[in-house]
Amino acid sequence: MTMMESSSSIPPLLIRNLISSIFIFADKSFLNLSQKSKLLQLIRCVLVNSFLFFLRLLPPLNHSGDDVPYRKGHNKKSSNIHEYEFQRASSVAVTNTGSGGSAGSAIGRALSQLLSLMNDIPVSSRKYQVVRSLAETLIEDNHKEGIEALRQVNRTVLSAAFSRTLGQLEAAAALEQQVHGGDLVGPARPAEYRLSRVLRAVRSIGDVAWLGAARASGSRSSAEKLAAEVLWLAEKLAACGYGDEAVVRWASASNLAWLSVSVEPSLQASLVKVSALLFKHAKDMGMDAADDDERKEQQKQRKMQMLMSWLPLLCRASNGTDVPVLSIRERAELERVLEDTIEMLEKEEDQEKVLSLWLHHFTYCSSSDWPNLNASYARWCNASRKLLLHHHDI
Repeated sequence: MTMMESSSSIPPLLIRNLISSIFIFADKSFLNLSQKSKLLQLIRCVLVNSFLFFLRLLPPLNHSGDDVPYRKGHNKKSSNIHEYEFQRASSVAVTNTGSGGSAGSAIGRALSQLLSLMNDIPVSSRKYQVVRSLAETLIEDNHKEGIEALRQVNRTVLSAAFSRTLGQLEAAAALEQQVHGGDLVGPARPAEYRLSRVLRAVRSIGDVAWLGAARASGSRSSAEKLAAEVLWLAEKLAACGYGDEAVVRWASASNLAWLSVSVEPSLQASLVKVSALLFKHAKDMGMDAADDDERKEQQKQRKMQMLMSWLPLLCRASNGTDVPVLSIRERAELERVLEDTIEMLEKEEDQEKVLSLWLHHFTYCSSSDWPNLNASYARWCNASRKLLLHHHDI
C-alpha cells in the first residue's frame, strides 16, 4: 500500500471533526482570556470567523461516485468509514472480553458485539430494538443459569460496555456544552478542573473521533441516546448483582458531572435518573459484615465521590423539562437515601464538605426546592457545636 493510499483510507469527516473539536476546546480557553481585553475579543472574533470560512471552503465529503453503488471502484472508496467501524467494533470485542477465561468465550464475544452495536445504531432504526432485545436475552439467560462462569461474562462485558459508553457520553456532553455555549452558573470553575482541562480534552479526542466517524456512517449517537444506554447498562449491572461496578465508574466521572450542570435539560433528566439509581445502590455498599476495615473505608470514599460529584446536578436539574424527572415518591425516597449516605460518612469534615456544597447549589437554584437536606444540615450543626463544646471543656 502506498503512502497516498494509506492516507486516503482515513475518513475525511473524521479529520474534520478532530480539527473542529481541538479548535473548540482551544477557543474556550481563549474566550476566558479575551474577556479581559477588547483587542483580544476582536482577535478571537477574526479567528473564529476565519476558521468557519475555512470549513466552508473544504471540498464536499460525499464523492459523486458514491451515488452509483455498482460503479467500479466504488466499494473501495465508500467502505472506508465502514471499515473503520468494523475495526473499532472488533477491537472493542477483543479488548473488553480479554483473551482468556469465560469472558473471552464465544458467548462473551457475542454479548460484547451486541452492546457495541447498540452504541452505533441510531434509535430510529428498527434494527436497534432487535439488537437490544438480543442483548437482554443473552444477559438474562446467563444470569438465570446461576453458573459463576456465566455471571462473570455478564459482569466483565457489561462493566466494559458501561465504561465505554460513559466515555462517549462525556465526549458528546462536552461537544453539546460547547455548541450551546453553556457554562456553570455561579462561582468560578474548580481549580482542579482548570488545571486538567487540557489533559481531559486530549483524553476525549478518541471518543470525539468515534462520534465523528459514527455520524459519517449514518449513526447519530446523541448524548441523550448514550445517557439512556448508560442507564440501561447500570440497571442490568444492578440486576445481575454487580451494581457496585457502575457506582465506582459513575462516582469517578467528575468531569461529566461538571458538564451535566450546564447541558440541555432533556439530557440532565437522563443523568438524574442514573444518579438516583446509583445513589440508592451506593448507600448499601460497605454494609457487609464480612468486609474488612480497608474495604469499608474504600466504600465510604466512593460515597463521598458520588455526593461531591452529583449533588449539584440533583439540585439544578430535578424539575426536568415538561414534567418532573422523578415522582414525588421517588424524590422522597432519594432524599432519605442521601441523608443516610451523609450520615455514613462519619467524619465531620467530610459531612461539612458535602453539606456546604449542597447548601450552595440548593440556594443558588431558585427554581427547585429539592433535595431538601435541612434535617441533615441541622444534625451536622448540632454535632459540630457539641464537638466544639467538648474540646472547650477539655
